[in-house]
Amino acid sequence: MNKKLRTLSLLLVLAMAFGLFAGCSKEEQQPADGGDKPAAGDDEKKEGSSSSGGPVKDSIVIATANETPSLSPTEHNAVAGSYMNLLTYNTLFRGGMDLEPEPDLVESYEAVSENEWQFKIKQGVKFHNGETMTVEDVKASLEWAKGFPEVSLYNDDIVKVDVIDDETIQITTPGPDAMLLSNLSHHGNAIVPKALIDSGHDFNAEPIGTGPYKFVKWNRGDSIEFEAFEDFFRGAPPIKHMTWKTIPEGSSRTIALEAGEIDFIVEVEAMDGDRLKSNDKLTVIEYSATNETWLMLNNEKPGLDNQDVRHAINTAIDKDSVVTVAYNGMATPAISQMPINFEGATTENADVYDVEKAKEWLDKSGVDPASIEIAIICSDDTKKRGGEVVQANLKEIGINATIESMDLATYLSVTTEGNFTAAIGGYSSSNLLGYVVGVYHSDSINASNKTRLNNPEVDALIDKAKETLDPAERKVIMEELSALLNELCSQAPLWQPVSMRAYAAGLQGVQVSDSGTLYFEDCYWAE
Repeated sequence: MNKKLRTLSLLLVLAMAFGLFAGCSKEEQQPADGGDKPAAGDDEKKEGSSSSGGPVKDSIVIATANETPSLSPTEHNAVAGSYMNLLTYNTLFRGGMDLEPEPDLVESYEAVSENEWQFKIKQGVKFHNGETMTVEDVKASLEWAKGFPEVSLYNDDIVKVDVIDDETIQITTPGPDAMLLSNLSHHGNAIVPKALIDSGHDFNAEPIGTGPYKFVKWNRGDSIEFEAFEDFFRGAPPIKHMTWKTIPEGSSRTIALEAGEIDFIVEVEAMDGDRLKSNDKLTVIEYSATNETWLMLNNEKPGLDNQDVRHAINTAIDKDSVVTVAYNGMATPAISQMPINFEGATTENADVYDVEKAKEWLDKSGVDPASIEIAIICSDDTKKRGGEVVQANLKEIGINATIESMDLATYLSVTTEGNFTAAIGGYSSSNLLGYVVGVYHSDSINASNKTRLNNPEVDALIDKAKETLDPAERKVIMEELSALLNELCSQAPLWQPVSMRAYAAGLQGVQVSDSGTLYFEDCYWAE
């Protein structure tokens, strides 16, 4: 490679070093006891006994609010599904705890031109069915994933995948692409056996990947069971048996943890946070989430297709009250259409709570508020509490809204297809570029662009940012985009949470990123 290309390669690596999952602070990254994870081959672990002679606990029960819509890596784009996919699959890169993607199934990589990347694949990696992963599996998986609309957002930039030799593949993108490594971290680009793809295998019924855990059983509506994959390429996980239980009610999750019926809560009920923190038998981790929750408004529906009406709705909502009621104050009221903790987000043109101003927006729109139909879909208790505040706020300006509870899988299907007027939902990304592509680009309609915003100027700015490798230049573009999105007001921002995880104090090695990512293969029970 000549000097010019080597310099280009370095710039690309630096510019494209975005993570799919956000990182946590140094304090959050340490095990609860400040100790090191025991070696996977530790003799006491093998013998199933502790140093004191007692048995070592080798199972865990995890409670989550929402059941995954699918165990396949390509048939959903839900956070609940990504938790499951992290157990059974691996990708070429994975989200690091420092906001950047890190090699997962990749041994090394380099940019050979502005739009061509070569990746050397790790050797000897085993699939759950005993087969050894090859470059042909990698090529087939990346090409297979492009056929699924739920994850196409994360592989549209992959124009071509070529096998260079037995250890190397080459990926070609349309041009300079600041999102490639981040996209290769997404579960939609998980690597699976080519033979199973060719045979039409159902990865939802039987997920087969290279991940740390093997699927055992799915008791729909209740639980999913996994067992440790002893041939996992990073080493066999210390915890051998894992059960994920679906418990929609936050208070029920809290009670179950306190009673010892479960070991870990993924979504801690905000109202119970102080109570759990005061229990010396439990550990609670807090982190500043990168996701933003909004009142999503379907911009294709009558009334809601009017920008002034959307501003009226946004201005009428008392975000402070929403945060108090929905999150017990453990969240930041959201103003901007972008998460404000990302560099490039701005509050320029953003609305603030003002009932009289909201009424002025409605008068300007010329739309009769009584004609505006809004049914706010909520998929959990927190959203429902927030929705009830929104409902009361909108009534003050003459808009009658209803609340509709819905399970997560149905909610995702309905909102993705556009068969709704309003819903409370959110989106999480560890970088602003990935966030705006997912939430606001027209290519994401029928996927994660739930408001169905279709604005050529927005698309052009996002596309320009994707091709801009210099961070300072990209920040300027993002600020312009942020101001434009606040002006368009496709939805009403509500909050950015301070999220929590709670678990039995004996569990060690817990590291949680700001987007909620946790690698359970790194966790173990204290002896």
